[in-house]
Amino acid sequence: MLSKRSSAVKKACFSILCVGILAAGLAAQIQPGTLAPAFSLQDLGGRTISLADLKGKIVVLNFWATWCPPCRAEIPDFIDFYNQNRTNNLEIVGVSVDELTVQQLQPFVQKNKMTYPVALASPKIVRDYGPIDAIPTTFILDRLGRIRHTQVGLMEKKDLAAWFQKLSGEK
Repeated sequence: MLSKRSSAVKKACFSILCVGILAAGLAAQIQPGTLAPAFSLQDLGGRTISLADLKGKIVVLNFWATWCPPCRAEIPDFIDFYNQNRTNNLEIVGVSVDELTVQQLQPFVQKNKMTYPVALASPKIVRDYGPIDAIPTTFILDRLGRIRHTQVGLMEKKDLAAWFQKLSGEK
């Protein structure tokens, strides 16, 4: 049986390995400053989420999966930050790359009390924002729909807050 420390080290190494091996694809991703590709997805409740409808908001587009340890680790910070700032023109959209149905994904979202919209990734959004070679991959879009930051790996709340503060001050 692994000790708690050994388990934590194993998880950390797995996370670093996933990001390290796969981050090479980031160079081919769309770059900061470019307009974000348009998208239209159905959230788990059947409501349409489109980039066009989010214009004027700061958008955090987070590609993640239920089986990904760093993805699960950032969810509580995303929930907390979203709950604090959604009335201040912030939208977080969780785009699950799991190969699940809506019915299979809903229990995970409910159990984790994910208050921000969650949708299943379509092949089009993965292609348009890709390559999504590692998860989590997070794009931060300004109010005009331009990609301002791309992060492969865990997004810490302090970094999310710093980007939100920076973009909130821009006109």
